[in-house]
Amino acid sequence: METAQSQQQVAAPGAFVAFARFVLCGGGVGLASSFAVAGLASWIPWALANALITVVSTLLATELHARFTFGKGGRATWSQHTQSAGSAAAAYVVTCGAMFVLQQLVAAPGAVLEQVVYLSASALAGVARFVVLRLVVFARNRSRAAVATAAPVRTTVARAAAPTGPAVLCRAA
Repeated sequence: METAQSQQQVAAPGAFVAFARFVLCGGGVGLASSFAVAGLASWIPWALANALITVVSTLLATELHARFTFGKGGRATWSQHTQSAGSAAAAYVVTCGAMFVLQQLVAAPGAVLEQVVYLSASALAGVARFVVLRLVVFARNRSRAAVATAAPVRTTVARAAAPTGPAVLCRAA
């Protein structure tokens, strides 16, 4: 039997609250990722650094979104990680594309310009990712939470009284 406290943990927040949490969690992970990509890119090619950091940050962000952003209150499932990875792959393409365009337009962009372009592309991809996560990846949890927090419906099954006494003897005969 669930307690009222555990039912409150699975209640889905409204769109505004979920978006604010998404920005806090996803934006924080994204900001840390941008510095990690820049640091790692000094040792390996930028696209590979971005791919590695994208994988790690997606796993972390999906867990944060499952536990906090979308009100599930528990760990993300493998299915949610897989679906989230699909949206992260699209975000990866957007950030790589933005950086490729920057390299084509500016011969030697500085670190600040690279960060601005990367973070802008990440923000654009992040808004699209929020919509996908809210409407697809974590949507089933919201509908389950609504069912779990609804007032329980009690049903009564009418049972026929088992015959006793002489009626039982007559049937057996």
